[in-house]
Amino acid sequence: MDIKDRIRGGMIGLLVGDALGVPYEFHARESIPAMDEIEFEPPAAFRRAHAGTPAGTYSDDGAQALILLDSLLERGRFDAAHFAGGLCDWYDRGSMAVDGRVFDVGIQTADAIRLLRRGVEPLLAGGADEYSNGNGALMRVLPLALWHRGTDVELVADAFDQSAVTHGHRRSQICCALYCLWARRIVENAENPWAAAVETFGAMFPEETIERTELDTRIFPKNADYEIRGGGYVVDSLRAARVLAAEDSYEMTVKRAVALGDDTDTTACIAGGIAGLIHGHEAIPARWRAALRGRELYEPPIEKLLALY
Repeated sequence: MDIKDRIRGGMIGLLVGDALGVPYEFHARESIPAMDEIEFEPPAAFRRAHAGTPAGTYSDDGAQALILLDSLLERGRFDAAHFAGGLCDWYDRGSMAVDGRVFDVGIQTADAIRLLRRGVEPLLAGGADEYSNGNGALMRVLPLALWHRGTDVELVADAFDQSAVTHGHRRSQICCALYCLWARRIVENAENPWAAAVETFGAMFPEETIERTELDTRIFPKNADYEIRGGGYVVDSLRAARVLAAEDSYEMTVKRAVALGDDTDTTACIAGGIAGLIHGHEAIPARWRAALRGRELYEPPIEKLLALY
């Protein structure tokens, strides 16, 4: 597969997944429509979330991912202060948001932005307690992996810092780093990208380190069974993406993500970015690509990203 088709697929895949999940957010999985009815426009009888939001509109997930990509392209490195400024511009003025409208902002992200406005250092703004492990940093991190030209160690360090701006707990940072390594291994055509990513991470952080303990006991406990969920916990989102990425099509991956219920837009965004990398841009249904809103916002930075390849 052409590498540019993979890269475009990853970026459009996360935006489409986000937009697909928006109308179904906050609904329990039992109330989600049948798989063949999950579309940008829900069935007429369905009580859609975010009433008044046109079909095909991505939410805070996609906007923040584009802000991160734009910052990386402009600065040529991960610049926490520049990225933090972009988040504040988005929150205050709707930068990178479709129609300039900001909605569905996570509590932890909003809290961090308030601290940033007060002058708190960007890498200290994200909550670091046990309850600050929402999926708000994971949902936007994919552009870092696609843009990055540094070593795996440098990629992981930047993934940690990207998370810290709004989500400072090590667990969130580790999930972001694993996701980035996973995406990198997909682009590199590794035989088993997920296993290769975990192996790389494990080599960086030997047993007894906080990072390895978090991975082995909280994120992916060895020999433990778990049910995939669509909630806002960062571990649930990464686990869901890992399982759903095994589906044989982009469409089935994101529909199954939405069918989990609850935080449908973010689960589908995170899984959709990976599925887009695996299957490529052309494998994303044309009806969704055509109906995705905000083209004037996402096309320019994506084209700049593709020019790097």
